[in-house]
Amino acid sequence: MKTSTNPVDIQKAPTSKIENVDFNNLAFGQVFTDHMMICDYKDGAWQTPKIQPYGPLEMDPSAKVFHYGQAVFEGMKAFKDEDDQIWLFRPEDNFERINKSSERLAIPAFPKEFFFSGMEELLKLEKDWIKKGFGNSLYIRPFVIATEAGVSAAPAKEYKFMIICSPAQAYYSGEVRVQFSEKYSRAADGGVGFAKAAGNYAAQFYPTNLAKDEGFQQIIWTDANSHEYLEEAGTMNIFFRVGDKLITAPTNDRILDGITRKSIIALAKEFNIDLEVRRVSVKEIVDAAKSGELKEIFGSGTATVINPIVGFGHAGQKFDLPKLEDSYAGFFKDKLTKIQYNQAEDKFNWRYQVK
Repeated sequence: MKTSTNPVDIQKAPTSKIENVDFNNLAFGQVFTDHMMICDYKDGAWQTPKIQPYGPLEMDPSAKVFHYGQAVFEGMKAFKDEDDQIWLFRPEDNFERINKSSERLAIPAFPKEFFFSGMEELLKLEKDWIKKGFGNSLYIRPFVIATEAGVSAAPAKEYKFMIICSPAQAYYSGEVRVQFSEKYSRAADGGVGFAKAAGNYAAQFYPTNLAKDEGFQQIIWTDANSHEYLEEAGTMNIFFRVGDKLITAPTNDRILDGITRKSIIALAKEFNIDLEVRRVSVKEIVDAAKSGELKEIFGSGTATVINPIVGFGHAGQKFDLPKLEDSYAGFFKDKLTKIQYNQAEDKFNWRYQVK
């Protein structure tokens, strides 16, 4: 059926698998909801979005995504408050960023109307998958892949924009120790580091595995030119607290313009926390750790919101960070999640209600 209020064709799943899901024991990104949104690009235009039962895709083996990596994605969450209202957090930023990522990979921009109408209709269908309570959410994964058949090295002329959803609990990965990269880099000047391109993440896996072999869970990437400046942690933006000063690297064409990162910066200014957005050198952080001035390191991102880091390693040395009761990481996570779950005033107009 096509609804009268939006340009989305909807085919409902005949049955739901929700009764078979243990919502108290969810592995992140392993369980998916009953429906997905699909919109195809062909003949120079995006076609009518469709919502259909979640299931496998049939694609030609020569589809260009398999050969040239034309693929970008986003990460979002939907939250349910105590009155069963559904909220998104800064979805306009996700929409703008997926099109910015797409442009860098020569993928045609996706229409705003399709993005929001398709996602909202999908969330309405999956409302029972969004559980109330702090830590519960529905992870939303919009993505675009090149589907044109053929192995000529040129941008595809056909694409598929999709949204799939996965119920999530509070993300906790245990104690996280990171290694400051001395050899590998996440991105280089003029590259695609600022984009959420699928290949960015595939290229991280090998050096991260090497770090895990040495007892670390993640890498803090350094700049490709000198490896003297700290840029991102794994798949997260990174913050350092030296004394009472919060420091984070500026975004550029190597660093993702994280939405959680931007929110932390805005909150820091709101609560008069001393904040500097500037290049952060490895030497500065190592020296601060040796002198006892380094109080915290934490990563920020959609899946984890804020992930405290308990220690780091560099050049064969290992450093542990103090355990603080009044941590900045805890402060910002509390402020952000209360806004996301509609439990606090939203001075920044970040919440978006799905009606």
